[in-house]
Amino acid sequence: MARAPFATVLMILLSFSVESCLSILHQNLMINTNNTPLILNHRLDTTTTMVMPLYFNDNNKFINSASKHTRRHLQTRRRRPNARMPLHDDLLINGYYTTRLWIGTPPQRFALIVDTGSTVTYVPCATCEKCGKHQDPKFQPELSSTYQPVKCNIDCSCDNDRVQCVYERQYAEMSSSSGVLGEDIVSFGNQSELPPQRAVFGCENMETGDLYSQHADGIMGLGHGDLSIVDQLVDKGVISDSFSLCYGGMDVGGGAMVLGGIIPPSDMVFARSDADRSPYYNIDLKEIHVAGKALPLSPKVFDGKHGTVLDSGTTYAYLPESAFAAFKDAITKELHSLKQIKGPDPNYHDVCFSGSSSDSSQLSKTFPSVDMVFGNGQKLSMSPENYLFRHSKVRGAYCLGIFQNGKDPTTLLGGIVVRNTLVTYDREHEKIGFWKTNCSELWERLHISTSPPPLPTSSNTTNTSTDMAPRLAPSEPPKYDTPGAIKIGLITFYMSLSVKYSDLKPHISELTEFIAKELAVNVSQVHLMNFTSKGNDSLIRWAIFPAESDDYIANATAMDIIAKLNESRVHLPDSFGSYKLFEWNIEPPPKRTWWQQHLVIIVSTSIVMIVLGLLASGLWFLWRRREQSLVSYKPVDSAVPEQELQPI
Repeated sequence: MARAPFATVLMILLSFSVESCLSILHQNLMINTNNTPLILNHRLDTTTTMVMPLYFNDNNKFINSASKHTRRHLQTRRRRPNARMPLHDDLLINGYYTTRLWIGTPPQRFALIVDTGSTVTYVPCATCEKCGKHQDPKFQPELSSTYQPVKCNIDCSCDNDRVQCVYERQYAEMSSSSGVLGEDIVSFGNQSELPPQRAVFGCENMETGDLYSQHADGIMGLGHGDLSIVDQLVDKGVISDSFSLCYGGMDVGGGAMVLGGIIPPSDMVFARSDADRSPYYNIDLKEIHVAGKALPLSPKVFDGKHGTVLDSGTTYAYLPESAFAAFKDAITKELHSLKQIKGPDPNYHDVCFSGSSSDSSQLSKTFPSVDMVFGNGQKLSMSPENYLFRHSKVRGAYCLGIFQNGKDPTTLLGGIVVRNTLVTYDREHEKIGFWKTNCSELWERLHISTSPPPLPTSSNTTNTSTDMAPRLAPSEPPKYDTPGAIKIGLITFYMSLSVKYSDLKPHISELTEFIAKELAVNVSQVHLMNFTSKGNDSLIRWAIFPAESDDYIANATAMDIIAKLNESRVHLPDSFGSYKLFEWNIEPPPKRTWWQQHLVIIVSTSIVMIVLGLLASGLWFLWRRREQSLVSYKPVDSAVPEQELQPI
């Protein structure tokens, strides 16, 4: 990636996405035509710097939802599995960290850049003639028995033939990715408690720029947005609304990632992350201390534009102009024994110092500590490896990995700031936690067993790998994966009971109340559609309708109902005998004619017109009466014309 001086990355989302909750196809189409620059691309010498896009996601949902945050909080409180996944590569050598993801049946392996600033997960497609040569073979949909294309619909941008949904990403440095959207089973590796899940992803048909030349296969989007792998898993109810990243330290690389919740360490430091403040993962940074002394800055400096953004896909950190100047001066004043030298690349004015130890573990003896203080008063202490990188041409020399963010008032914290730090993105509680640790020993430090779950005796994979293969993906989607491309008008299911219908009939109202209570809906939403009786057994078809004021069932409610039906969590009194629930189904809201859709408006307009007409008629009648009374009145002395008598 050629480095343009402090070039900002502009992400233009030309097309689509697929956003919200229950399903195999749930995604929000994101259109971002007016994003202002946020990320800087700073690259030194031969070091690869990876900068990924941050963009807002607010438009065109495959499934409507009144509140995504509400949906998350409504999910049942139970211990959910998580997906523990190792990280590979190195932040400064490669410019990114990757994890391994398996897609399809049998699974095909891919190395994907973990990026909290992106929402789409995409890999090169076998049909792509304009994709670079990457770490693993391209994805071959025809070899996966569980692959399904996301068909063209009104909520997405479609290909020229209007057959399949497409996506496109463009970046200011002229790199881009475009392709079609597909849906398949995704597996998370042998350390994962989470079984394989169906998810929507991008199958690339074209790459340009750094996306074409990079070694990694593609991107794993962890940002806010329903194409995000995190959102998809949360919306399915299979993980908690949280994930964690732990990047290895200087000269170490690697690390760990967890999709889902973990028990936070007791001394983890938290910062508030306001999802309404900006579309990105942000923290309420108030102060920066160098060697225990606060920089002479107003807290408002760190709240400009998008605030303080945390982005795993950006290599370095970028401060507003005044904050960077104060930080550089404070660091320089603390380094009396070191000599300031030029950076490895003469084209850039890097701030570098020589005369320190080449052992990175000894840097704290020479360089000062740096603290970030959050709005709640908690403080994250950073070691020198969190703001320095090695000078590639001078032994024992280091350069600041924090730069000025051009004229952009946004504070952007890239991966360098959180090396050897467990970062937990607790989205449910809108906070981000930081815990300094050795990320190469994370599981031991968290007292989590690294023993993988049992694996099948054999596993066929298309891509060879030195990693252990994931658990075998199921041959078909779980039956409770609800199609998310439609609004849910009603949910139907059958109930068989070992009771004669003649005995059951007097208790139908009571049974309806029990079903409503067990499914957590209003009694008025539960309808008996039909029944049949054979001998001592009864078969009833039930339907759950939307609440009276709604046109369709809310996503969270539908997910909860389906889970209860599928997992036999509906319990009836013994008086109803033995029973069984089966064959649930969902149906879209009935299509209404133009007259039905506008009936209220038509009736209201008609009533208003009738009232106005009656009012006008009444006024006219009163006016006529008044006129007639005036004409009929004659004064006593007024002349009356003589009238001729008519003959009899």
